[in-house]
Amino acid sequence: MPKIRHIIVLLLIAGALWHFYGDTFQRSGVTGVYEEIQTNVNEIRQNPNVIAAVDTINQEIQLLLDRLTSNQEDDQQAPQPVAERPSLEAPSEQSFSIHNIEIGDDRSDVEEQAGDPERSSMNEYGTEWVTYHENYQNFFMAAYDEQNKVVGLYTNQDLLTSTVGIDFNSTRESVLSALDEPLKAIRKGFTNYQIEDNEEHDTFLIDNNYVTVFYDKHQDNTFTAIQIIHADLEQQKNAYYAEPSEALKEGLEYQLFDLTNAARVIHGYPVLEWHEPLRATAQAHSSDMAENNYFSHTNLEGQSPFDRMAEDDIAFRTAGENLAAGQPSSIFAHEGLMNSLGHRENILKEDYETLAVGVSFGEDAVPFYTENFLTE
Repeated sequence: MPKIRHIIVLLLIAGALWHFYGDTFQRSGVTGVYEEIQTNVNEIRQNPNVIAAVDTINQEIQLLLDRLTSNQEDDQQAPQPVAERPSLEAPSEQSFSIHNIEIGDDRSDVEEQAGDPERSSMNEYGTEWVTYHENYQNFFMAAYDEQNKVVGLYTNQDLLTSTVGIDFNSTRESVLSALDEPLKAIRKGFTNYQIEDNEEHDTFLIDNNYVTVFYDKHQDNTFTAIQIIHADLEQQKNAYYAEPSEALKEGLEYQLFDLTNAARVIHGYPVLEWHEPLRATAQAHSSDMAENNYFSHTNLEGQSPFDRMAEDDIAFRTAGENLAAGQPSSIFAHEGLMNSLGHRENILKEDYETLAVGVSFGEDAVPFYTENFLTE
């Protein structure tokens, strides 16, 4: 590699010399040029233009070699191991199972099948989403009650079996044909909370569980995710939005991070790393929107996401930002972002390497979500 560098340097120096002495070459021929170069060699060495040109050339060559070396190292890296998919069986007690797990199962049975959890974080139901995956393959989340019984499940990967003939190959049309009419509202106490009818998801009451099926608008409205919440757990949440807390804020941030990586794996893109310094930038923008009641990538001072990153001394080669507001959970926020083309492109952009999420709560406990993507 050093020999190659020296050859390239010599060639580029020759080019620089041609720039300064090309006319002489053309007028005098090789001999005349040689003599003139000999007599003026000290002058050339001291010429600031030549010195600057050579210095620039050396820097550019080193950058080029670094990139070539980096690319060679990347090419030599082994592909990410593919996790073995579990052998899925039909549910025995419920209409649905995820990773062979059903509502009502014991946590010990879950972890016998799926192994130890990767993360536990507070969710909007006052319990925790416990996350299981193998580098975001075979990804699902489970919630447990005080007796360590499964009371909530979610996945956006093909881990579902059912007794009603629907799976991840189903379309919204086939789901609606197989199940009863979706709910229009969920009653909590004396209040009916309307379910948004945007054709991106439907909620059904099945086996005393609230089952929400999410669809992918950009893939022919196919089944893309499912959330199952036991009715008792749903009723514990006495309003549409959960009571804000630091634990919930952190939980929503990490859940959105995990959901994003699980989606990237499905579509064949590398997993993103968590970027802790960038988290403060994301949190600050969510807080600013929540406190000042606006929703925009450009803040009230006219700063773009990139301005805010630069102000926080965050260096980057490429970056992006996703925003969401008003969704009661990171699950609904993520599924909505995946159905918005520009946001989806950020989530599934191969070039990104890191991600940070910041959440804040506005008036009436409305969550604001900021995702900042980055390649340094």
